[in-house]
Amino acid sequence: MTEKENFMMLLRGEQPEWVPYYTFIQSPTGSPPPVGMTGPSFLMSHITQPGIQTDIWGVKHIPVPEAAGAKIPQTHDFILTDIRKWRDVIKAPDISGFDWEAMAKKDMERSRYDRSQTLLSFGLHPGYFQLLVSFMGFADGLCAMYEEPDEVKALIEYLSDFYLEVARNTIDLYKPDMLNITDDIATSLNPFFSLEMYRDIFKPFYVQLVKLADDRGLPVEMHCCGHCEVFVDDWVNDLHVVAWNPAQTSNDILAIKEKYNNKLVICGAWDVSKMPQEYQTEEAIKQSVYDTIDKYAVGGGYAFCGSFLGPEGDEQTKIKNRWVAEAVESYGKTFYKKH
Repeated sequence: MTEKENFMMLLRGEQPEWVPYYTFIQSPTGSPPPVGMTGPSFLMSHITQPGIQTDIWGVKHIPVPEAAGAKIPQTHDFILTDIRKWRDVIKAPDISGFDWEAMAKKDMERSRYDRSQTLLSFGLHPGYFQLLVSFMGFADGLCAMYEEPDEVKALIEYLSDFYLEVARNTIDLYKPDMLNITDDIATSLNPFFSLEMYRDIFKPFYVQLVKLADDRGLPVEMHCCGHCEVFVDDWVNDLHVVAWNPAQTSNDILAIKEKYNNKLVICGAWDVSKMPQEYQTEEAIKQSVYDTIDKYAVGGGYAFCGSFLGPEGDEQTKIKNRWVAEAVESYGKTFYKKH
């Protein structure tokens, strides 16, 4: 059985043969990832190209050396300072006459994934809330949601119409196995806004996106960091989400797992923040992985998801991540034969 087949069992609500290691890159041990990302490359070139890059909306994205070069939107000189003037600032690219087939063909040829080993999750953008705050910053973006909700909804509708048009033209060309929804809408302590505001401003547009998956029989995964458990019911019931990453431990993961059983795959629940750096030995790191799997993997509905993040090229970070991978793969491979 391949990593892909094993993970598909999870998505169907079945107990897999082993505990998967959910990571979008090849494991440090050389094992193929069960899940990889795919999607139109022109939407993601600001992330995939080196150095400071500008996205399709005009937002600069800056690499963070301390986070292995991962990029974040520029945190000053925001492109939108007044939500009421978004129509003058936010301009979707002209995609009329775009050669979708040629782009998809090149993207798939460049893909580093073996589709027999890795299922592909189709993604479009970092999330409608994250797009809003990349345009305006967190303070002004959140204020706009309270002061001018109709203007925010009009902006999100404009973004949604563009991304849906792209998706309709491309999703069947990439032939994904799953749809990815991404939106980080919470801090480690609390959501950025209420459930009611989420339902009013953002969820209707995700419902439209999910219809593309429903029409094709594709499962849906959600990426959302932070303390976001208040949204889980809506994700499962209305957005048909069957997998959630990274499912951080600021949420009551056991309660969520008990409520949904194997209807929702928990990808994550490993809390490296509770391990001070001076205690990050090989033995301690591997034991933390074993303990996490013991706690959350019984009965299925779980994939390990987690790694250390450090400066780009940092050898110690690479070593620690190899220890994590070795622990997941050695312990997880035989877990269901013993439990």
